[in-house]
Amino acid sequence: MSRPFLAALASLVLYLMTLAGVASAATQRSADEVFRLGVERAADHSLVLTWTALPGHYLYRESLKAQRPDGTRLALVTPAGEQKDDLNFGPTEIYHGQTQALIPAGGAPATGTIIVTYQGCAEQGICYPPIVKSLDLATGAVAKAAPIGVPERSPAAAAPAAAPAGLFSGSLALTLASFLGFGLLLSLTPCIFPMIPILSGMLAQAGGRLSARRGLVLSGVYVLAMALAYAALGVAAALSGRNLQIALQTPLALGLMSLVFVALALSMFGLFDLQLPQSWSTRLAGGKPGRGGSLGGAAMLGFTAALIVGPCVTPPLAAALIYVAQTGDMARGAAALFALGLGMGLPLVLFGTFGARILPRSGPWLVKAKQGFGFVFIGLAIWMLARVLPADVTLALWGLLAIAGGAWFGAYALIRDHLRLLPPLLAVALALYGLVLVGAAATGRQDPLRLAMRLDGAGAVEPESTAAVRVVSTSAAFDAALAEARAASRPILVDFTADWCTICREIDRTVMRDPAIRARLDTITIIRADLTVYGSDGQALMDRFGVVGPPTLLFIDAGSGREVDEARTTGATTVDAFSAMLAKAGA
Repeated sequence: MSRPFLAALASLVLYLMTLAGVASAATQRSADEVFRLGVERAADHSLVLTWTALPGHYLYRESLKAQRPDGTRLALVTPAGEQKDDLNFGPTEIYHGQTQALIPAGGAPATGTIIVTYQGCAEQGICYPPIVKSLDLATGAVAKAAPIGVPERSPAAAAPAAAPAGLFSGSLALTLASFLGFGLLLSLTPCIFPMIPILSGMLAQAGGRLSARRGLVLSGVYVLAMALAYAALGVAAALSGRNLQIALQTPLALGLMSLVFVALALSMFGLFDLQLPQSWSTRLAGGKPGRGGSLGGAAMLGFTAALIVGPCVTPPLAAALIYVAQTGDMARGAAALFALGLGMGLPLVLFGTFGARILPRSGPWLVKAKQGFGFVFIGLAIWMLARVLPADVTLALWGLLAIAGGAWFGAYALIRDHLRLLPPLLAVALALYGLVLVGAAATGRQDPLRLAMRLDGAGAVEPESTAAVRVVSTSAAFDAALAEARAASRPILVDFTADWCTICREIDRTVMRDPAIRARLDTITIIRADLTVYGSDGQALMDRFGVVGPPTLLFIDAGSGREVDEARTTGATTVDAFSAMLAKAGA
């Protein structure tokens, strides 16, 4: 059994072990069960707050705070705690078992209520979000409350912020192996698909000079650069508290990257040779001119592709970015993201190594193969611009590309020495499909498969959903939409989305258009947080709910204004999973 296979198998085993730990964490007791709070008034009229933590759990000393309902802070005298080098907060003081804090008589209110905030963790690394309680000084009753001026969020609302503790609580080796396993699984999702044609085109450009060994080197450099880009995301998150990948989803960045792909396509068509100066190429190729492919070009494509081409926000990526942004631990977070990138790229290395053997070596086949990849690069440019272009324009561009591709394929089939039936049929089918796409765009249909429904008459038009939708991009607009939605007494869905988010569009096209889901959406209010134009307003909205990026879906209870427990999803979702979320939200 080969060593790489054993390494991959060991990584998957460690990943499954991590999943078991996370699953165990999901069954932990609630914060109210783990940390019990009581209050009593002493003989000198001071207030004594008592916390009791279950075995295996602890409270952070610095998290204990008290205030009046109007937000005025109350002096809280706390005892010295145990020293702990905490993964989340570094060196800090904690309390095990029972802990008491004192509000002196001079500062303690005689009547009314006070707001108390505290936070703790389990020894195995599962951390609870900040807990906020309202204490009735007359009866001693303890009730759930929200901080002054801040919408209260249930433990589910802070789940993304708590998740990193479970993922990062083990040794560094276990963390890296876990994220390598996450990357291997993510390589089977659409997140990695856009990377394949880019790598294929790069290998095809090397042509007859490409050996399996050279394919391994080029694809390895491509993947290493891709992994470094993910590590850079972690560093950027620590320095700025923002997701650099989202910040790059601007029309300017997407337009420039699309121009790069168009230039690569024109080079594939033979209009010009797109390459570095010979002296640079010789150095990047290890001082040996004439070798297939440029290491510098492979690194540049891998790095930019990871940041701009495939902005997939997945739970592992979200967990790592939140951990780094909150703790500032750049080294550990960047290393985990580097391992995630390596895991996602391992199949690409295999493809680059063994796929090189099937690429044409020389002759007319090589020319036609490069031209074919030229169409692929134009398709990638359209795919990227689709994030900022109207849907009908994008559909028309796809149609024109399909027509051009059909014409090219048909011309190639006609000039072959041995004419066969299949190539011309494929060319005609491709051209017809392009016409269908252009026709769908002309009639305003985003789904070409439903063009016939539009042409069939009024009865074929898909009914519009009656769900109330408010689109917001600032915190002020969100607050206004939330107040209006709560007044309607309907469950509230908050949808963090963006035009450049391809997974968001996939969710809209599949999950949200499912007939059963559409019927249930008619009973709720949707607040769509639009992050298309990324800036401080969008970042403030994401920070408010602990969101890393789109797509993120969460529910708010109209009565309490709190986020519904265990009704949040980040990344791709399914009809069944979203249906379960709707049920938890009461829709």
